[in-house]
Amino acid sequence: MIAKSKDKSRTKIILLGTGTPNAEPSRSGAAIAIIVNDVPYLIDFGPGVIRRAKAAGIAIKDLEIVFLTHLHSDHTAGYPDLIFTPWVLGRDKPLSVFGPPGIEMMTENILKAYQEDINERINGLEPINQVGYKVEVKEIEPGIIYQDDNIKVEAFNVKHGLWIAVGYKFHTPDRTIVISGDTAPFEKMINVYKNCDVLIHEVYSVEGLKNRPKEWQEYHANVHTSSHELAEIASIVRPKLLILYHQLLWGVKEKELLTEIRKEYKGKVVSGKDLENY
Repeated sequence: MIAKSKDKSRTKIILLGTGTPNAEPSRSGAAIAIIVNDVPYLIDFGPGVIRRAKAAGIAIKDLEIVFLTHLHSDHTAGYPDLIFTPWVLGRDKPLSVFGPPGIEMMTENILKAYQEDINERINGLEPINQVGYKVEVKEIEPGIIYQDDNIKVEAFNVKHGLWIAVGYKFHTPDRTIVISGDTAPFEKMINVYKNCDVLIHEVYSVEGLKNRPKEWQEYHANVHTSSHELAEIASIVRPKLLILYHQLLWGVKEKELLTEIRKEYKGKVVSGKDLENY
């Protein structure tokens, strides 16, 4: 278990995975944990999520409440692992998953794909409970989508291609945290982001984009946020801390990306790495 903080209201952010679809060995797929009073809340479940959670000191069986930004594979490829491994390790209640339209169908198909595994574990000799593999799915709309004694979670629509994708605003006893998910700048972005303590945001390098083929340049410019755009946004919103994740570099070094942002943004900004906590 995560050690209890002396301050019961203290909120911890752990970057479990900061990667992109590019297969970087040092970066697992997108996943973030917000820990409040020792309770972990997970955002996205990219490849490697369970082992990163273990490395971060999270009790795997305690992964019970999850929020998904969108259905891209680099944010969801760890879903079967998230469903089944905590069950094998003792989770004895259904996994609660909140996400955009399509997550219910994805869940149903994963459970069908693993039906033989489920049958063997339940009906064979393995001493396992009959509940922990189940998933309670809620397809969400913008607004307050979840609340308990620790957190209140607000979902908002973002701009990331043709489907519905969302970001999240977490209100905890001591911090307000915005997680962008994957998005290009969108109309209500400033209003949504304002008054946050921590802004965790995707970004691509303006200089790195020049190394991509023309058709890919058009794609990225329409579905992601450039370093210059993010600097302008952060300068208006002025979070206490800006954390970069899902960084698309294309040959540019992290420090060069930070330089692109710091030319226009004078607030505190860090390049997030797997297993860092804030």
